[in-house]
Amino acid sequence: MTKMQHDDDFKFPTQHQPEPGLQSKMSPQPDDGSTTYAGCNRLRGKKVLITGADSGIGRAVAIAYANEGADLVLNYLPEEESDAQDVRRIIESLGRKVELVPGDLKDEAFNTELVKQTVLSLGKIDTLVLVAGKQQANTDITTISTGQMIDTYTTNVFSLIWLVREALEYMPNGSSIITTNSIQAEDPSAYLIDYAGTKAAIKNTTFGLAKQLAQRGIRVNSVAPGPIWTPLQVAGGQLAENIPTFGKDTPLGRAGQPSEVAGAYVFLASDEASYITATSINVTGGLI
Repeated sequence: MTKMQHDDDFKFPTQHQPEPGLQSKMSPQPDDGSTTYAGCNRLRGKKVLITGADSGIGRAVAIAYANEGADLVLNYLPEEESDAQDVRRIIESLGRKVELVPGDLKDEAFNTELVKQTVLSLGKIDTLVLVAGKQQANTDITTISTGQMIDTYTTNVFSLIWLVREALEYMPNGSSIITTNSIQAEDPSAYLIDYAGTKAAIKNTTFGLAKQLAQRGIRVNSVAPGPIWTPLQVAGGQLAENIPTFGKDTPLGRAGQPSEVAGAYVFLASDEASYITATSINVTGGLI
């Protein structure tokens, strides 16, 4: 991974995009690892479904997995098609199989269809990586709409259960499920009430699933990112006034890049993590 050397690299201009946001329109562009990640076949032959894979952390994970030898099905919202096509080109250039399946995870029926299309394309699912999430900042709980709460919990929590429930039929012994919680699960921000609640639910659900699925030989773990520079932040996930100093409050003094999170997902999916389940890996720049 390329290490950025100058403080100016960690200053972000104030910017806003309509939800869900496009990585291609961000300034500066997040580092997705496409020119820096060096794989060594740690995931050779793995058949992987990744949600939220067009941009941000999901995109970096997809690129890292392809570099490690995996074949992929990538899910994202239809509005994110242009970013997804960029990822497709990167992965195909690495010689790996990739299929794009756009759709909204708030639709229970689509979750079933996504799993079926993955199995049709890849033959099985041995790694399920759940990254997609909804986050909208709001400083006043009295103005959080019921619609926003429903959408946030459905995207972040309900779809996790729907996808796992559908995928289990096709996941052999030795498979891995990796969820995405957040530092918000332990240290919630005052302006992310609904989002932080979903991340705590994801972490708790992950640990419960790990206990339930251990007898089937399926490991269930999670990654807890801190402030990572992704479209989520500029599409309403952060307060606009926070963007220029985003991540400055970490001990490392900066926001993380998606490429800096991807390695945790690689490790948890690899055979090197064969004795690890019910664990959450923090990638937070030192925030506890």
